[in-house]
Amino acid sequence: MYQKHYSQVLEDSGNESRAREREAFDTAIELLELADREGVDSRACIDALFFVRSLWMILMEDIASPENAFTDELRARIISIGIWMLKRAEDIRLGHSADLQGLIEINSIVRDGLK
Repeated sequence: MYQKHYSQVLEDSGNESRAREREAFDTAIELLELADREGVDSRACIDALFFVRSLWMILMEDIASPENAFTDELRARIISIGIWMLKRAEDIRLGHSADLQGLIEINSIVRDGLK
């Protein structure tokens, strides 16, 4: 019978969570890259912006939770990035911007930081 110490289970659980988070950011990046190729007036862009908005809303809600173990400073920085992402996505949705590269770059940086 294989047994793990509780700390190993928690570590595995954390690794699995980070892997799922990386997958979510991979999906966001893929959708944004497709939207960038097809243009801001495309259905692909609508789908990408919806996904990115949903992802960042969930992330910011989790970060803002009192149970979150991150430091206050790190939590504030991530929420600040999230607010920027939501504003930029809204600017694109409203036709005030056509630049998806910033969204792609920031999501890539965050994803890479999850390794």
